[in-house]
Amino acid sequence: MADLSRANNDMNNLLSGTGIGTLFVDHQLRILRFTPAASVIINLILSDVGRPVAHVVSNLVGYTSLVDDVREVLRTLAIKEVEVRSIAGRTYTLRIQPYRTLDNVIEGAVITFFDITELVQARDALRRLAVVVRDSHDAITVQDLTGRTLAWNPGAVRLYGWSEAEALQRNVRDRIPESQRESALARLVRLSRSEVLEPFVTQRLTKQGAVVDVSILSSALVDDGGHVYAVATTERARPGGAK
Repeated sequence: MADLSRANNDMNNLLSGTGIGTLFVDHQLRILRFTPAASVIINLILSDVGRPVAHVVSNLVGYTSLVDDVREVLRTLAIKEVEVRSIAGRTYTLRIQPYRTLDNVIEGAVITFFDITELVQARDALRRLAVVVRDSHDAITVQDLTGRTLAWNPGAVRLYGWSEAEALQRNVRDRIPESQRESALARLVRLSRSEVLEPFVTQRLTKQGAVVDVSILSSALVDDGGHVYAVATTERARPGGAK
């Protein structure tokens, strides 16, 4: 009995420490337990344990089908995910899945809230950026901090030869001559620290392997938390053309 109690305490501490909103309900949709993070998303207090989840006030905007969705998961045993937003402006991936015991018995459902606010903000920012870059004559690209290409406008297609679909499968290293890669990495490190860099002249490779002299202006893309998540570049061929 002591071992079981200790295991339950360890599990509760583990769930609370993750910072992920988690709510357990039984087959009658009565609340079994929840983590502190869940009480911020749904108005929960300790006395709510044992109450139907339908009686709890939600802090989610426009999402009113929690009860129906939980019932569907318990009926089909299929995991359900939906993107929801709180009145505080946070965005979450809401996941509902069956709660299985070690004996593979379904005792209810687990409802989890994964905070994806920064990811959504970055996604929206890139979408807005995409609208701008498509109308630019210059080559405009966006790479994450590993160098993976996230955006590639028609100007980049004209300058380098790779189509957008091809470029999105490539790393920025594929466009940098080997002799230039060390200095390019150093610039990326400086940008990741949100340092302001002056425009610079360097060389890049085209799809055909030609070396092009280009001027580049790099900008760090920063989320609301002040963290750099990507680098945008505006690139223009200099007189002299490919070599």
